[in-house]
Amino acid sequence: MLILFKLLGSLALLMFGMKSMSDALQKMAGPQLRHVLGAMTTNRFTGMLTGMLVTASVQSSTATTVMTVSFVNAGLLTLAQAISVIMGANIGTTLTAWIMSAGFSFNITDFVWPAFFIAIILIYYKKRRFIGDFLFGISFMFLGLGTLRQTGIDMHLGEQQAVLDFFASFDPNSFWTTLIFLLLGGVLTFCVQSSAAVMAITMILCSSGVLPIYQGIALVMGENIGTTVTSNLAAMSANTQARRAALAHMFFNVFGVIWILFVFRPFIDLVCSMVGYDTVMTKETAGTEAYLANAAKLSFVLAAFHTCFNVVNTFILIWFIPQIERFVCWVIKSKKVDEEEDFRLHFITAGFMKTPELSVLEAQKEIQSFSERMQRMFGMVRELLIEKDEQKFVKLYSRIEKYEGISDNMEIEIAKYLDQVSDAHLSDDTKSKIRAMLREISELESIGDACYNIARTINRKVQGKQDHFNERQYEHLHQMMELTENSLTQMNNLMGGRKESFDVNRSFNIENEINNYRNQLKSQNIVDINNHEYTYAVGTIYMDIINECEKLGDYVVNVVEARMGTRQKDA
Repeated sequence: MLILFKLLGSLALLMFGMKSMSDALQKMAGPQLRHVLGAMTTNRFTGMLTGMLVTASVQSSTATTVMTVSFVNAGLLTLAQAISVIMGANIGTTLTAWIMSAGFSFNITDFVWPAFFIAIILIYYKKRRFIGDFLFGISFMFLGLGTLRQTGIDMHLGEQQAVLDFFASFDPNSFWTTLIFLLLGGVLTFCVQSSAAVMAITMILCSSGVLPIYQGIALVMGENIGTTVTSNLAAMSANTQARRAALAHMFFNVFGVIWILFVFRPFIDLVCSMVGYDTVMTKETAGTEAYLANAAKLSFVLAAFHTCFNVVNTFILIWFIPQIERFVCWVIKSKKVDEEEDFRLHFITAGFMKTPELSVLEAQKEIQSFSERMQRMFGMVRELLIEKDEQKFVKLYSRIEKYEGISDNMEIEIAKYLDQVSDAHLSDDTKSKIRAMLREISELESIGDACYNIARTINRKVQGKQDHFNERQYEHLHQMMELTENSLTQMNNLMGGRKESFDVNRSFNIENEINNYRNQLKSQNIVDINNHEYTYAVGTIYMDIINECEKLGDYVVNVVEARMGTRQKDA
């Protein structure tokens, strides 16, 4: 029982170490990796190399997939380019198997204690704490590997007759045996949600001489499929492009397993000869010592197979990326739903929220979409002002009402998502970004409220059968709305671009123009009512619209300030 708990605990330590190491690497290099991913995917080969390098750097193919999908949604990458990056990510993730095989080849736990000591010192230095987090992660990973290795030795699996008889009951030459172990690998990976943990178990069984190499490699092949099932289930609640990317990932691995089954033994024998492992050696013919020395190479055989399998599979499929793209688009078709009738977030997907640093990128894209939606809403309000046809007026007003509901929902959902992200261990830069984003969505929702208030005022005038605005009032309203539209355009230029290249004074100057124009119209309105140019009721409605436009301009400036991290008085 103690050995069993030791085995489970060391697996947990391994999984925690890998996650901590990956998170720390992304915190240190997340923005740079995103820029690399966006810049280096000019064709399928550079895309594949980029996916391989980024995944090897952050030790997480999931993180690479999340970044790739977000770029596809943003229009920075095509789905075809994303597929090439995912292929590269499959190669990059094989580095994990090599790290694990190194941990199984010798006792590495003696080296982790100094690393723990250095890590805790670095964590207390504010500027170096992510390096400390990384050292802690890699130390926990190697401690877990070392403990797993020692637990495997202590279990004496090679001497346990019941275990030997269980694996001996499977015919090593049977095709069905390969399929059974392939299925077992997939189910185990799906259950524990970690291909690394199943790979570690496979290495223990193979290195102890209990599990033949052919069945061990069948387990590894099953792990490849099991991990894609997990990502496809996670993507079920996601948007169309995310589901297509996840399906392309599954297609890649399933296709690879199918062709490898046709050349199973020759391919494995080739990999074994590359590593120097003797597939025909037995304990009886070579002796216990030579047999165990040969078995110790099995962890490297598994790592070498994992790499060779993914490299060859990528080399085959990289020429058929357009066909794979057409296939996944045919299987997962776009929903033809009018966005006003169907509220949903386009970029934020709970199934893909793996690391806080990447989640902030997803949220920023969603806020950009929110901002653009609010400008479209204001465009409808401008149309409503001049609409004379009663049926078209009612239809347009109904759309504006729906947009107001959408803006409320978007604020709540994005805030809820950012709240989940903020529960994690974040860098100071990310914390300040989240605070700014929360302010941005609050002000954007206020812009939606202002648009709806203007629409309600116009509707009140129409329903109350009030007199029409005179020609000069219409001219003033259009001029005020044009200034407000300009301020929204400036805001969206900022939200969609880099703030370093944005001149914030443009937004402040437009806001000053709006304020001055409102004050001028306010004074003129009193004069016009006294001169009986129009009734007091019409003048009240007229100024309500002018004042609401001025408020909307204030909300726009608040969004700009939140995005830039400035206040108007500082500018």
